[in-house]
Amino acid sequence: MPKLKTKRAAAKRFKATGSGKLKRNKAYKSHILTKKSTKRKRNLRKATMTDATNEKVMKKILPYL
Repeated sequence: MPKLKTKRAAAKRFKATGSGKLKRNKAYKSHILTKKSTKRKRNLRKATMTDATNEKVMKKILPYL
């Protein structure tokens, strides 16, 4: 069986943790920041775990992560 290709767009956006979960950065932090509160922008800085509903699909897209 041939090797599987990794989806490069996804590989740039996700990192695996030690336990095998996927870590991601939050969206909505790139532009139109003037109307967003300081608290909201601060919370968008923090990385978070990928939702369990998406985890199975993401593992298929990222076979070697």
